[in-house]
Order: sequence, then C-alpha cells, then structure tokens
Amino acid sequence: MLKWIKRQSPVRIIAMGFALVIFIGSILLILPCSVQEGVTVRYIDSLYTSTSAVCVTGLVAIDAGDTFTPLGQFFLGMLIQIGGLGVTAVGTGIILAMRKRVNLKGRVLVQEAMNMDSREGVVKFVKSIFITTAIFELTGAALSFTVFVQDYPPLRALGISLFHSVAAFNNSGFDILGNFQNLIPYQNNIMLNCVTCGLIIFGGIGFLVIRELWTKKCRWRKLSMHAKVVISVSAALIVGGAVLIKVTEDVTWMGAFFHSVSARTAGFSTYPLGNFTTSGLLVLTVLMFIGASPGSTGGGIKTSTFFVLIHSIKGMATNESEKAFHYSLPVNAFKKAAVITLLALGVVISGTYIMSIFEPHLSLVDMLFEVTSAFGTVGLSTGITPDLTVGSKILSIVIMYIGRLGPLTIASLWHFSRGERTKYPEGNIAIG
Repeated sequence: MLKWIKRQSPVRIIAMGFALVIFIGSILLILPCSVQEGVTVRYIDSLYTSTSAVCVTGLVAIDAGDTFTPLGQFFLGMLIQIGGLGVTAVGTGIILAMRKRVNLKGRVLVQEAMNMDSREGVVKFVKSIFITTAIFELTGAALSFTVFVQDYPPLRALGISLFHSVAAFNNSGFDILGNFQNLIPYQNNIMLNCVTCGLIIFGGIGFLVIRELWTKKCRWRKLSMHAKVVISVSAALIVGGAVLIKVTEDVTWMGAFFHSVSARTAGFSTYPLGNFTTSGLLVLTVLMFIGASPGSTGGGIKTSTFFVLIHSIKGMATNESEKAFHYSLPVNAFKKAAVITLLALGVVISGTYIMSIFEPHLSLVDMLFEVTSAFGTVGLSTGITPDLTVGSKILSIVIMYIGRLGPLTIASLWHFSRGERTKYPEGNIAIG
C-alpha cells in the first residue's frame, strides 16, 4: 500500500489526504462523546459537517453549538485547522516536531499545496506558517474574549473565542453560539466585527503574501507582483462589494463591509441572508465565486485569476501588451486563468442544475447561492442547508471537496498522457 501511494503524483496524494481526514472527521463527530445527550446525528450530516470543516467552508446541516459537546467542538475546530493549514503542511509540521528530515517527496507535496515556485526554503516556510497561524489566532482569541466574556462564563467564553478565532483565520464560517444564529447577535459590536474581518482578510491573502509583508516591512515598492496583485484586488473587491451591498440592502456600513469581507470565503454573517434582496445575493455570489488568494485558507477561483482575466481582456481589447505594476504578465497566465474559470463555471452551473432536480421546490437564486457558496468554500446560506435532501447534501460534499482542492487540480487527477509524440500543423478557427 505504501509503495502504491509513493508512486502517485503529488496532486493525488494531497487529494487522498484531504479525503482521509474528512472520513476520520466524520467518524469522530458521530461518536457518543462528541454528541450532546438526547441529540441524534445521522452519518450523512456528520460527513457533511466534516467535509465543510476540512474544506473550511462553514455550511451547516446541523448547528455545532446545539449538537456537539465541548469535545465534539474541539474535534470540529481541529478539522478546521487541518483544513486551513492543509494536510501536507500539517503532516510536514508533525515530521519536523519529531525532529525528522523532510524528504524530497514531502517538499514537492508542500510546494504543490502552497503554490510555491520552487522547493527551496520549504521547511522554513512551513515553520513560518505555524508561527504566523499561532500569532494571528491567539491574538484574535484574546481580542474576541473581551467581547464574549460579557455574555458567557469565562471558561465558556474562552472556548468560544478560541474556536471563533480558528474559524475566522481559516476562513471557515462555523460558530458554536447555537440556534443557527451565527454572529447576528453581534452585528453592532465594533470590536468583534473588526477582529473577525482582520482575521478573515489576513487568512485570505495567503501565507506567501503575509511573509512578504513581514520581511519587506510593508513597503509597497519592494513587494513582488503577486503580492501587489493580491492586495490591490482584495482591497478593490472589499470596497466595491461593501458599496454595492449597502446600496441594495438595509444594513449599516459596518454590516455591508463585514459581508463584503466574509463573502470572500469566510461565511460569517451578521444579518440573516434570507432577508437579502436578489441584487444583494447576486453581489455576494460574485464575491464568493472570485474568493480568496492562492496559498491561503480560502477558496474560489482566486483574486489573481480574476486579475489576469480582466487585464488580459483589457489588453486584447486595446491591442496592448498585458502588463501591471511595471511587470508583464506571464505568457501562459491567461490560458490557465481561463481554464480555471471555465471549469469553475462548469462546476457551479452543473451543481445548480443537479440540485434543481433534487430540490424542485427551491428558487434558482437560493440554489445558485448555495452551490457557489459550497464551491467557494464560503459557508454563507440563505437558510436552505438544513432542509436539503440526502442527494443535495452529497452533491454539496463533492462540490466543497472540488472547491477546496481547486477545479484544475481535480481535473488533473485523471490525466494519463505522459507527453504528446505527434504534432500537427496549426489550423485556423474563427473566434468571436
């Protein structure tokens, strides 16, 4: 078995690792010690919750606060943490903790999982990931504690704060407040809103960008093209999304800003989305589809993909070279971005179509929103998730898995060709 695994490509090993963690998590969450007395959890709901946690989504078929014991909530938090950091990073971290050497295969896995350009400095980078995560999550928990301790006993408030900080930094919209209320009771709490948004933003820009901001002391001129793209696109989407949400919805500016940030794969909400207008849901759907940034804890097609698409289209329309921030875009960037976007659209459209067969009574808007949320590993919902049929839940599980690994990664799992031996002359085809 071990020899067979070693022969597999890094992409397949990563995919199998996530699947294994999801399965183990589904078993842990259904154990009697994990479920509150008098509560019954079906395996499909346990599997759904485990998938949502490992894929750092936050869609819930059962309420974590009303269903799981403190131990079950701890298991859920660990699944979120493993899913956010990535199975390969966690495995590498365990190897380093045991003072063992990371072999070449392990370095290739980390490089593939984190979208790194080379294998140089992989071990050092993994160490920095754990340190960065600990700093952000402990700081977030300490600041959140000052809010939750006003409403809960100190020990309970500490548990909620730690869970919330882990969920927010890993862009997973889980909460353990109970009654499917998410953060609605704290919609006017400036401290919790700001702390949550801060954790989501830093978790969503990616560890590569965080490290670059730290090492280059946030000096814009010294940042790489990738960092500039991620930061500028993230800022534009947050501001633009907040303005559009405020225009269409009866929410405060803080609420509009919060949902614009959260829709980019975090999944927390301070207002019931079931009350949002179609226009507001459309804005959130677009933000969810674009998602976070490469090498982050979030999903979606990614900010860099969106940036390349826009700039390439602009370049073609104006007959100018594709450039930004005094750099030219990589030659194959548009091709890869277009493929990822088309595959993502295929997943979302196909998923919505299949769900409409399973749930003919639901509106198209609700189903499109649900499927996009699953693909973008967001976790926002208009409230239809708990009542979905088994078929729709299995569909969402598959879509969340695809969204976490990436559609291009999933597509490459089944490639068999080792290179083309035959070449043909270039043909001509009319486009547009």
